Amino acid sequence: MKRIYWFYDINKKNLNVAGGKGANLGEMVKAKFPVPPGFIVSSGTYFEFIDKLHLREKISKILDGLDVDDSAKLQEAAKKAQKLITSAKISPKVAKEIEEAYDELTHTVGEAPLVAVRSSATAEDLPDASFAGQQSTFLNITRNNLVESVVGCWASLFTARAIFYRVQQKFDHMKVGIAVVIQKMIQSESSGVMFTTHPTGESDVMIIEAVYGLGEGIVSGMYTPDHYEVEPSSWNLSNKEISSQERMITLDKTEGAKEFEVSPEKQALQKLEDQKIIELAKLGKKIEKHYSSPQDIEWAYEKGKMYIVQSRAVTTLPKDRKRHEDEAIVKMMKPFLKGLAASPGIADGPVNMIKDASEIDKIKNGDVLVTGMTNPDMVPAMKRAAAIVTNEGGMTSHAAIVSRELGVPAVVGTKNATKVLKQGEIITVDGKRGMVYKGEMKNLLISKVPEEAKREANSGAHTWIPTATKIMVNLASPSEAVRVASKDVDGVGLLRAEFIVADIGVHPKEAIATGKKDEFIEKLATGVAQIVEAFWPRPVIYRSFDFKTNEYRSLKGGDKYEHHENNPMMGYRGAMRAIVDRDVFDIEIKMFKKIREELGFKNLWLMMPFIRTIEEIREIKSILKEEGLLGNRDFKFFVMAEVPSVALMIDEFAKEVDGFSIGSNDLTQLTLGADRDNENLASTFDERDPAVLKSLEMIITGAKRNGCYVSICGQAPSVYPEIVEHLVRWGVDSVSINPDVIERTRKIVAQMELKVLLENTRKRE
Repeated sequence: MKRIYWFYDINKKNLNVAGGKGANLGEMVKAKFPVPPGFIVSSGTYFEFIDKLHLREKISKILDGLDVDDSAKLQEAAKKAQKLITSAKISPKVAKEIEEAYDELTHTVGEAPLVAVRSSATAEDLPDASFAGQQSTFLNITRNNLVESVVGCWASLFTARAIFYRVQQKFDHMKVGIAVVIQKMIQSESSGVMFTTHPTGESDVMIIEAVYGLGEGIVSGMYTPDHYEVEPSSWNLSNKEISSQERMITLDKTEGAKEFEVSPEKQALQKLEDQKIIELAKLGKKIEKHYSSPQDIEWAYEKGKMYIVQSRAVTTLPKDRKRHEDEAIVKMMKPFLKGLAASPGIADGPVNMIKDASEIDKIKNGDVLVTGMTNPDMVPAMKRAAAIVTNEGGMTSHAAIVSRELGVPAVVGTKNATKVLKQGEIITVDGKRGMVYKGEMKNLLISKVPEEAKREANSGAHTWIPTATKIMVNLASPSEAVRVASKDVDGVGLLRAEFIVADIGVHPKEAIATGKKDEFIEKLATGVAQIVEAFWPRPVIYRSFDFKTNEYRSLKGGDKYEHHENNPMMGYRGAMRAIVDRDVFDIEIKMFKKIREELGFKNLWLMMPFIRTIEEIREIKSILKEEGLLGNRDFKFFVMAEVPSVALMIDEFAKEVDGFSIGSNDLTQLTLGADRDNENLASTFDERDPAVLKSLEMIITGAKRNGCYVSICGQAPSVYPEIVEHLVRWGVDSVSINPDVIERTRKIVAQMELKVLLENTRKRE
C-alpha cells in the first residue's frame, strides 16, 4: 500500500486517499497556485493502523448507542477512543516512511523545515459540510516529534466535537478516514481567511480578514481581525474595519507556536496593505474560477509573498432556508450592543452566559448563548441555542462559520457582551444587521416606525471634525447601513440600487412577466428601508437603476430582454431606460411610495443617472408628477452630471432640478474619450486633467449660480487633495465617498476649507 503522496501526485478527485484538505492542496499545486510544499500520509495508513492493532472494534464498542446530546457521556467516550489511539505503537516501518518523506522535503526546500501537521478527514471540506475545527493541527513541528504529531491527528478524529458532528451529519464513524497533511510552515507576518463571496449570501462582495502572525488566532476566534470588503466587479476596496491587536501567535525557537505581545506602535495599524488586499482578492477569484464555486480560503503572507494554505467550498451560503424575520424592519431604536452580522436571522430568548465548553450543559433549547468566543467543543450547545453572541471573532471565526452552517442567528465581535448583558434577561439578536436589542422580538418588528422611536434613535449628537462641505457616503449594501451610519457622515450621497437588485437576482421584467412584481418591490423596499432607517433623518439619495445591458443580462431572465451592445457603457442605460421601460421604473416609484408614505421616511430622495438631454429630465418629471411624488416640499429630485452635455448647458439643466451629483468617473471618461476599464488608457484617465477640471468648474459654479445643490461622488476627493481645493473654491455642497475613506476625506476637506478661508481673510486685510 502506498502511504506517502506528494501534493503534486494528487488532485481534488483523490478525496478518499488525501482527505478534503489534502486533495484541495494537491489540486491547487497542479493549478500552479502559490501553495507551500508538502506531502500527505494517506488515509489508508490510518485504516491500516487501527485494523492491525484491532482498534476498530474497540472504538466501535465505545461509540455504539452513544447519546451525543449527553455532554458528559460524549466527553468520556471521546477520551477513551483517543487514548486507544495515542497509547498504541505505530509500526516502525510506517514511522520510517514518514521520516524519510520529511528528509526529502528538507532536500527540496534546502533546509530542515518546521512543518505544520494538519488533519485531513475524508468527510471534510465537502460542499455541504465543513467540519470546521473538528480535528487537530500541530504547528512548527520538527523531525523529532513528527510521527507523534501524525498519531495525534489520527486521535483527533474522535474528539467530542468530531463525534457529535458526524452524528449530526449522519456519517459512519468507522468509514470516515483521516489523512495527514505535512506542509512547510509559513512564518506569516500576517494571515487570515478570505471568502470569495459574502458568506451569508447577502451580496457578491468578497470578505478578507487578517491578523498579525499565524492564522490560528483568527480561525479560533482568539483575536478580532481586520475586516476588508472588496467589490470584484471593480476591484474597489469598498470597506475596511481595522481592529487593534495586542497579541499574536508566532514562532518561538524553543517552544514552537506561542503568543507574543504586538509592539504598541503596530497594534492599531492595518494588517495588510491595500494593494496586497486587492492582489489577494484577485488570486481568490482565480481559485474560485478553477473550482467553479465560491471558496473559503486560508492565506499567509511572508517576506513579500502570498501563500494559499487551504481552500474549500463555502458551505454556509443559504439554500432554501427562509425566515420571515430576515426581511423584517426593526424599530429604529438604539441597539444595546453592536457587532458583526455573522449569521442572518432574528431570534430572541433569555441570555445564558458560559465561560467555556465545560459549561455547555447549561444551554437549553431557546437560550441565547453568550460567551467570549465559541470553539468546536461548544457545537452541541450552539445547536440548541436560539441565537449566539460573542465578545471576539470576525466573519471567519468558528462562531460565525458554524452559526451560519447551523442556521442560528449570530452577532460576533461585540467586545463586551459578557459584561453588559445579564444572565436571564430577554434579548433579541439581529444576525443580519449585527444588532442586539433588549426585549422580545415581537415588540421590535414593525411596519411603521413611530416618531418617538425616531427621536430616541437620534437623541445623541454626532461628533466629528466640522466642515462646511458635507461629507456623504456611497453605499450599496443594506447590511452595512447601521455600521456606516454610526460614522462621521452627513448622509448617503449615492445609494446604488443595482447591488440590491443583484441580490434579488431576477431581471425586473422577468419578475413582472412571472407575476412576481409585488415580491420584487417588497425585496427592493426592504433593502432600501434598512439604509434609510439607519441614516434617519439624514438624507439618502437613491440613484435609480443604472444597469448596463450586459449587467442586466446576467440576472435571471435577463437574456430575454437585453440585446447585445458593442459599448454598453454608452448604450441603453440611465434615464432613457426609465422612460422607455416604464413598467420597470414603476417598481422604483412604488418602492419610493412604500418607504416615504407607509414607513414615513421622508429622507429618501431620488436621483436619475446618466442624463443626456433636457427632454429626458422633463419626461421623468412628468412621470413623477403624475405619481404624486414631485411637488412635495420634502422630496428632492437630483440628476447625475456625468455627460459633458450637462456641463455645456448647466444653466438650462439647473432650471429643471433640485440638485446635481457629479459622477467623476463617467465625466472623465467621456470628456477625455478614455475607457476607464481599459488598462492601456490608465495614464490618460485622470480627474486632474485640465479639461475635466474645467467641466467640474462649469457644473459646480453653474449649479450654485442657479441656486441648486451640487455634490460629487467618487474617490477623487479622497485621493487627490488638490481636487478638493478646487471643489471648495468653486463652492461644492458635498462630497460623497466610500465608507473606508470618510475620516481621511473629512480631514482633507477641513484643511482645504481652512486654507481658502485664511487666504480670503488675508485678501480682505
